Formats: sequence, structure tokens, C-alpha cells
Amino acid sequence: MGEGRVLLAHGDGGEMMADLIARVFISRLGTGDPPGDDAARLAAAGQLAFTTDAFVVDPIFFPGGDIGRLAICGTVNDLATAGARPLAVSASFIIEEGLAIQDLERIVDGMARAAGEAEVQVATGDTKVVPRGKADGVYITTSGVGAIPEGISISGANARPGDAVLVSGPVGDHGLAVLSRREGLQFEAEIVSDCAPLGGMVQALVAAAPGVHVLRDPTRGGLAAALNEIARQSQVEIELLESAVPVRPAVAVACELLGLDPLYAANEGKMIVMVAPEQREAALAALRAHPYGAEAAMIGSVRESGTARVLLQTALGTHRILDRHVGEQMPRIC
Repeated sequence: MGEGRVLLAHGDGGEMMADLIARVFISRLGTGDPPGDDAARLAAAGQLAFTTDAFVVDPIFFPGGDIGRLAICGTVNDLATAGARPLAVSASFIIEEGLAIQDLERIVDGMARAAGEAEVQVATGDTKVVPRGKADGVYITTSGVGAIPEGISISGANARPGDAVLVSGPVGDHGLAVLSRREGLQFEAEIVSDCAPLGGMVQALVAAAPGVHVLRDPTRGGLAAALNEIARQSQVEIELLESAVPVRPAVAVACELLGLDPLYAANEGKMIVMVAPEQREAALAALRAHPYGAEAAMIGSVRESGTARVLLQTALGTHRILDRHVGEQMPRIC
């Protein structure tokens, strides 16, 4: 195995590549049925959800996860925003020559554990090796397919005036966890990524509150960017209550020291929910009954307006427009 390092020969289609795929990937993920085919066979009926994503996080290991766990969670959470139950995920690895085999195994182990928790099959994949300096350790590209239950219609375009806006827990954990590890920053309390698969929580939520209109995982750009996307899709105004948004004390302190806003920090285990007002309490109860939604909170409401925008009601009772951030706030966090 190249004395514990990935070599260019591991990507040339020969014996070393076959050995790497068998020992590192198939042994952990069981990719393919039967293994070795170039396409996976899926049984599905009804409406499907389909998503694709790429993961280039730096560093590849961070408090609370790694790029492998992140790849699975990010993919199944995107499917969950459509109310879909994940059926299968594909994963393509672009590996830089010189990456330690032990690190690659650790990444795939993280992916396997997350896939097991999400009850999804990594059905197919691909591996490429590029020369030193042409990648940053490893990049992962995924696609995911999920089944949407009959009668479910959840979209960013479905927000309605009067809807309650909920979030499944404190925001900003992932962005600050990755940033602090990358920059070697230490705080009194360690900040841990919230990276988690949310499909089970979403299924329980939709069963308890069929009036859920919108689901969105606030990843890059955080809560602020996600709410702005929804406001534009639905052509509504969203009022966000700053005092109601849950933020862990360690994240709030870190953001204050670094001059960052937690509303723009990435999350990888949180879900925004917009639900009919009469089902708000049922939705909150369903979220809080799940380990990943125990700290769920109502943070605002949807209002009819001639302008698609997000208004932030500050702790002082004043209002300001909460727009998308301009430029790069925290690079390479997913």
C-alpha cells in the first residue's frame, strides 16, 4: 500500500487501485451490489428527490466530525429538506498523492458510521488520485436519491404568511468548530461541529405536523443566507427575532472575539422549519423529542409583503434588513 501513503499508482486502474478500493472502501461501505459493477441498481416507486454536493473542508478532521461524515450528513440532509427518505448515496473521492492511508481509512470509517445512522446505502462510487499539490488531501463529491412519501409537498417556494419559523437547535457550531481548528484557536469551552444526519428527525416532524411547508438546512452562509433564499423563492417577508435565535455561549464568545456574526456561520446538523401556525406546538414537540432537535426554538414568522426580504428585530426592538453577506466570511467550511 505504498508504505502507508496514497500513490499515483493507486489511481491508475491496476492492481494497486483494486486493492485500495477493496481494502478501504468496499470493506467499510459495501459499495455496489454486486461489488465491482459500474452502476448500482435501485428499486423505487413514486416521486424521487435527487441532490448532488461537493465537500472540500479544511481541515479534513475537526471537532465533531470529518470530511467523510460531513459528506453523508450534507447529502442526506439535502434530501430531508424535500421530506424524502434517503435511498442511496454515491461518493467520488479525489485523493492527493501522499495522503496517509490511515487518514483515508478514518475518513471512510466516519462515512460508514454516518451512513449507518442515516440508514442509507453508499451504493456506488469512484476514486481518482491526483499528483501532490493538485488537491488538498482529499475532496469528496456525492449524489443522493430519496423517496418522497405520497402527499408530501415541501419546498422553499411554499412559505405562507402566518407560518411560524423554527430552527432545530443552536446555530453556528460547525462554522466556528472548523474555523477554530484550522486557525489553531483555543477557547475556554471547545466548540464542536453539529454535523449530523437529520432524516429521522424530519420524518418524525412531518408525521406530527403535516402542515410543514418549508425545510432548509442552513449550511454555507448560515441562517441568514438560508432565510433570504426562502424569502426570494416564496416572495414573502420573514421577520427574525434576534433574541429568540439559540446560539451556544462558546460560539457567541468566539464570534464576538473574531468579529463574526453567528447568523452567517455554517451549520451541518440544523434544520429551518416553516409550519402553519396552528401546528407550531406540534412541530416543536416533535423536534424536541428527537436528540438532534432537543433545543429547537421558534425564531420568527412569515409575513405578506411587497418585498422579499428578511427583517431582524434586534434585542433593542429596532428592525434592520438581514441580507446575504457579501464576500468571503469563513472559507472552506464544507
